[in-house]
Amino acid sequence: MAESAPLRSLPVRWLAEARDALTSILIPAPCRLCGALLNHSSRIPVRETCLDGFSRVSERICVTCGLPLPDAAEIEGEMLRCSACRLETYAFDRARSYTLYENEIVRAIITLKFERIEPLAKWFARRLAEIYVQNGKILGADVVVPVPLHRDRGKERGYNQVELVSKPLAKLL
Repeated sequence: MAESAPLRSLPVRWLAEARDALTSILIPAPCRLCGALLNHSSRIPVRETCLDGFSRVSERICVTCGLPLPDAAEIEGEMLRCSACRLETYAFDRARSYTLYENEIVRAIITLKFERIEPLAKWFARRLAEIYVQNGKILGADVVVPVPLHRDRGKERGYNQVELVSKPLAKLL
């Protein structure tokens, strides 16, 4: 018993860093987004710099779809809409995004979609919760409902990737 006392006094962070270093040496794995070797163990096989590196959608967005608007003169007090929304192309009232669907975010979504990495789904849920908190008044959602997969696709995959995101999102909200 006397020998285990010093182990208890070691900071948890130091033990986690030692575990990460040992794991990265014994079982090197590439980041699923950039391919660089991971230097830490994590339930999400993506470097933190890659997850933190997604460019956020700018503040100058279409009031309906939430896509960035080109730099144009803004009319004082007017809520700007993109050309697609002025033509009423979409069948929804409001949408907001954390980032644009391009580059590494596409790979992150595909990784979630086909590899069932639930911690990555929770990461996405936290980002979506941030967007909802920032835009809650205009979004006005009461429930979080995942879009169901076709029965055959659900059997093929064994899970619905949207449910992986929607359940933790609903808990956060």
